[in-house]
Amino acid sequence: MSILVVDIGTSSVRAVVVRPDAGLEAETVQPLLPHSPMPGLVEFDASAMAEAILDVAGRALAKAGPVDAVGIANQRASTIVWDRHTGQPVGPGLGWQDLRTVGECLVHQASGLRFAPNESATKAEYLWNNHDPDRTGDLVFGTVDTWAAWVLSEGALHVTDPSNAGLTGIYSPSADGWSETVIEGLRLPPAALAQVVDSSGVVGPATALAGSPPIAGIAGDQQASLIGQGCVRPGLAKCTFGTGGMLDVVVGPDRPAFERRSRHGTYPIVTWRDHGAVTWGLEAVMLAAGTNVEWLRDDLQLIDTAAASHEMAGRCDHTDGVVFVPDLLGAGTPEWDFGARGGLFGLTRGSSAAHIVRAVLEGVAMRARDLLDAVEADAGLSVESLRVDGGMSENPTFVQAVANAMGRPVELSPVVEATALGAGFLAGLAVGTWSGWDDIAAAWSPRGVVEPDGEPDRDQWARAVERSGQWHRDLSALDF
Repeated sequence: MSILVVDIGTSSVRAVVVRPDAGLEAETVQPLLPHSPMPGLVEFDASAMAEAILDVAGRALAKAGPVDAVGIANQRASTIVWDRHTGQPVGPGLGWQDLRTVGECLVHQASGLRFAPNESATKAEYLWNNHDPDRTGDLVFGTVDTWAAWVLSEGALHVTDPSNAGLTGIYSPSADGWSETVIEGLRLPPAALAQVVDSSGVVGPATALAGSPPIAGIAGDQQASLIGQGCVRPGLAKCTFGTGGMLDVVVGPDRPAFERRSRHGTYPIVTWRDHGAVTWGLEAVMLAAGTNVEWLRDDLQLIDTAAASHEMAGRCDHTDGVVFVPDLLGAGTPEWDFGARGGLFGLTRGSSAAHIVRAVLEGVAMRARDLLDAVEADAGLSVESLRVDGGMSENPTFVQAVANAMGRPVELSPVVEATALGAGFLAGLAVGTWSGWDDIAAAWSPRGVVEPDGEPDRDQWARAVERSGQWHRDLSALDF
């Protein structure tokens, strides 16, 4: 019983078929880059996204043949508003990175409603205010998973799951429905919001695809990656090292005690909902991970490719005292500071390109340790080993640095991006490909395990982080 997964990321749309042995086949990809008309604005063409979804799904089915269900994984909090009757978006989709509503977030904060600019809430408000200010039209709102389900079902399904709804800023903190207070505060029509369904469960046929297989699994990308790496029991954690870095840990059936961000800088998330039961987790955020390697490649031109950072770093055994703080976009967990900036310390006349490249890789690894410390403190759990995926997980020097920073084993995902596999597991659970969560846990088989072989200087790291903080004090004063 194979599963088709449609995985909509920030820069591409991918389809892949997940086999019952958890192998992947028939992968098809179509680039879909966002557009930035000016700094801080990130838009995408939702109509082009719809075409890409149907294109990659159709090509994957043509390669692999019929499937038993469809799973959806997606970038979270990106926002689309469209006409219920025509299915046409009323404006650009607003990407999760879009910051045009920072001012609105601060205005709402003064009236008691707290939103972050990366959440969907004020993005949806912005689209309504610009395209239906009187709220007289019949428009609907959705995150990317909702849009994908609408497209695949030819407008029959208007659904989302709690892992995505929880990142909108509109869902109740207890995950029991949309918040009436927020809906009223944003002047959103209640009928415009999607039905919240289980992350694993049949919701309706994908009639736009050959054979009309049922849509049976939906999850935001980080939760899908968590499931794809077999982290389905309390205390199991993964870190995805992509453009940014997200460390997620499963907590269990009880919601963490804090409503939004904890004092250690983590956030409660719904990891999934199955048969109406919510499993909670915690998420810690690194705003820039692979971005730092891109900086080495594109701006400093110390390396020709991201992969070349491994070879360059290998030209030296250590950084010779050079320390890099990877906060090029500000600091996330544990001390959120939008005015923090990257720092390069300990340079001497003898510092080489190799020392700098190694320091960048080790700096990202040290930030990951900060994330792990934060989730362990907030969850009251001990993470015995860390599972990792994302593009940086293919870099041996970096992965060794992560193991050293963590002081525990690092298990490498058998697929570089585990997101599609997790969405496939959710859909497969709903149709019987896998009989239960124990099957998902048992399916985990890392492609390798990296043990620590050194111990970094955490005191020196803390001094470097302190010096990089509050670099732009006006930005450091902002909090969401």
